[in-house]
Amino acid sequence: MKDRSLIALVTGANRGIGFETARELARQGVTVLLSARTLATAEQAAAILYAEGLSSVIAIQLDVTHASDRAAVAHQIEKKFGYLDILINDAAIGPREGTLFESRTIDTTIGELKDVFNTNLFSILLLTRDLLYLLLKSDAGRIVNVSSVLGSLTLHSDPTKPLAKRFSYSASKAALNLFTIQLSQELSGTRIKVNSVHPGWAKTAIGTDSAPMTAREAAGSSVAAALLGPDGPTGRFLHLGENIPW
Repeated sequence: MKDRSLIALVTGANRGIGFETARELARQGVTVLLSARTLATAEQAAAILYAEGLSSVIAIQLDVTHASDRAAVAHQIEKKFGYLDILINDAAIGPREGTLFESRTIDTTIGELKDVFNTNLFSILLLTRDLLYLLLKSDAGRIVNVSSVLGSLTLHSDPTKPLAKRFSYSASKAALNLFTIQLSQELSGTRIKVNSVHPGWAKTAIGTDSAPMTAREAAGSSVAAALLGPDGPTGRFLHLGENIPW
């Protein structure tokens, strides 16, 4: 995938793991479309990377939950480049109280489920759908869905694993993993690879300052999946190149 300059779109890239993913891809010579909910926010983040000499970063507005933004980004990419090599679906939210604040599953509100699923699943499906025709024009398209170990049904079913039990967030990531599996199977006859990644518990708005990893360290899984070679895996759940059970 390194024979020519690659074009990557990173959602939720103004801070945290998305920002560090954009930074590392730019360092590796990728043209990065750094997106955020507002153009001003994206431009502020991009300015930090410009100051580091990373001139291949382009700030764009993309609220992944807005159909008009998704359509505008697809049009912008088609007009400027004609194709897209890498889509990293990083934008995500947790419940307002946070993913570490546990509550009884049975008490989960419909409002919380709608809010979390709207960003963590529905918007990813819709954005991927809007951009798929551009990824199919790539020499080797890569779709990276930033999930979480909290989406692993295998680990949740193991009583010895002390995973956070906030149902809405974990369920959204489990559903995202199923999206990864089924989409990868449907695209098996193409050059596109689709993988979920667990970045690790990192110091982010969702992960809190209690996390042991930095956002830069956590970005490694997304970057590795984005730059997979032709013999790399598809339809997998990965953390720094290692498989995680679904």
